[in-house]
Amino acid sequence: MYFLGQDLTFPDYSEASAEGIIAIGGDLSPERIILAYKKGIFPWFNEDDPILWWFPPERFVLFPENLYVSKSMKKVFRTQQFTFTENKAFREVIMNCSEAPRKDQDGTWITNDMIDAYCKLHEMGIAKSIEVWENGELVGGFYGLDMGHIFCGESMFAKVSNASKAGFIQFVAKYHKKYELIDCQVFTEHLASLGAIEIPAEIFLNYLEPEE
Repeated sequence: MYFLGQDLTFPDYSEASAEGIIAIGGDLSPERIILAYKKGIFPWFNEDDPILWWFPPERFVLFPENLYVSKSMKKVFRTQQFTFTENKAFREVIMNCSEAPRKDQDGTWITNDMIDAYCKLHEMGIAKSIEVWENGELVGGFYGLDMGHIFCGESMFAKVSNASKAGFIQFVAKYHKKYELIDCQVFTEHLASLGAIEIPAEIFLNYLEPEE
């Protein structure tokens, strides 16, 4: 296994384990995180564990043109149940994501260090949040990194039914011409129902910016 030092570097993709771990350690500096995402690598680890960097063999993505909006979700939009904003409550969104219960998970991978790191990226204009409101209350949302032609989604939450789905649909519909794909990282039934699919890592790499 490749252990990161102080140098801003990552190993070759061939170093990734079968599960997708490509490196251990390093730090969560904005510079390292940005470099990681440019290479299709992302951090994902539990509290009190070393930082794990992932490049899974299958990548879960949504091509905007494949967004699926069910009849029930179209009805939600017609009723105008929700309103949407961007970057109005980034820390609130990431805090809610960290506290949201996850199936088959104890605790959260969104540690305090992760929260601080992504809030710094938000201050730099790289990390973005989408907020979903109902009657003036924040009821859903998600956050991720804007990498120019790709949006790298990180996590989402919903306090009421359909809130996160509505926010995601609204976001993809708004930016379908800007982003070639939405990186959803790993499979979830929630996003699969909206049209996300798994593609081989080799194909995903074709959508990244060429290395300088």
